[in-house]
Amino acid sequence: MKAMILAAGLGTRLRPLTDDRPKALVEVGGRTLLEICLERLRGFGVSEAIVNTHHYAAMIETYLKAHENFGMRIEISREDALLDTGGGLKQAAWFFLESGDEPFVVHNVDVMSTIDLGAMVRFHQERGALATLAVQERKSSRYLVFDEAGVLCGRETERVRECGETKALAFAGIHVVSPRLFGEMKEEGAFSIISAYLRMAGAGEKVVAFRADGWAWRDLGRVESVEAAEKLVHSSQF
Repeated sequence: MKAMILAAGLGTRLRPLTDDRPKALVEVGGRTLLEICLERLRGFGVSEAIVNTHHYAAMIETYLKAHENFGMRIEISREDALLDTGGGLKQAAWFFLESGDEPFVVHNVDVMSTIDLGAMVRFHQERGALATLAVQERKSSRYLVFDEAGVLCGRETERVRECGETKALAFAGIHVVSPRLFGEMKEEGAFSIISAYLRMAGAGEKVVAFRADGWAWRDLGRVESVEAAEKLVHSSQF
């Protein structure tokens, strides 16, 4: 199985930790976010991954070489200008199209969780989805809205298709994606993958919710979140 780790962001919310390094190399419990993410993916059968880079890109490449790619095939997708999540994924399409129609995982580097990725991949395949998004019922400034069958309907302020009763849920930064997504991507340059999902859902594509409420999860995009995660690591919750 393959995966993409989204690691190209500037990490501005993590300053001063990212003043001299990319957010992927910020440490939690003595390990970098990149190492934590790669080892977790490898534990679910991922043997090949592509990492997009921009901020301190060379530092990430040097780090991976020094650790012999953690025993995996790892490719780098370097972005001279930030492409956002959708543009970054589109640039890396070649890597996933090598494997035919096998679904792959997309994972934010600054997310730590115990979500069962194997169960998520199986759920994705059973639903015949274009994309499956790990979501939770928690506070968020950017909710996605799903119908009773768990199919994407839009945002709280924007519906892309007709729905009955809906549920607003928070995206957890982890997706399972079918490679046919790339044939549906009409966007160019820098764009959000969520915006692309919304457009595709409006056109009838199946983008579905995988409920991840029962697993531990942390977004490590802020300094205080990293500090909180340190405590959880030491208490063996991650």
